[in-house]
Amino acid sequence: MTDEDWMRHALMLAARAEATGEVPVGAVLVKDQQVVAEGWNQMICSHDPSAHAEMLAVRQAGQLLQNYRLPECTLYVTLEPCSMCAGMLVHSRIKRLVFGASDYKTGAAGSIMDLVCHPKLNHQLEVTAGVLAEECSMMLSTFFQRRRAEQKKLKQQKGPLEIVEKTFGNDGDVDLT
Repeated sequence: MTDEDWMRHALMLAARAEATGEVPVGAVLVKDQQVVAEGWNQMICSHDPSAHAEMLAVRQAGQLLQNYRLPECTLYVTLEPCSMCAGMLVHSRIKRLVFGASDYKTGAAGSIMDLVCHPKLNHQLEVTAGVLAEECSMMLSTFFQRRRAEQKKLKQQKGPLEIVEKTFGNDGDVDLT
């Protein structure tokens, strides 16, 4: 299979995240042209800020392969990894990273910083950026446009007092539900 084929697989996983209200990011970890592990964003559903698609796929692979090092693996992910995920990729010694959309707010594989190729670190990944970038970017853009429209509609349906009460509760305490 080609990089594009594997990225389509990651896009399918991103759709799973989107179906549960998560930011649509998907990741597939491949070794010898075989799927080793898959992940999709689950931060909201699991109440876990580290439950990024990349993190979940690499954790699953480590368990399956019984090794925290994954030197012969390639990770395909629909969005450029953040610094947390990039650091994890370096520590796991993944050979190659392939991503779709660049992340100009938190990207750590070339956009904001280049943690995965930093020469002072003890491991650098091979990186291929921009595979199916348009499709990956469009999925994210559509998701955020829809989310903003839903939030705007909610604000229009509720008066200012209802929004304050939903946020802070009737007694002034913050309602985290």
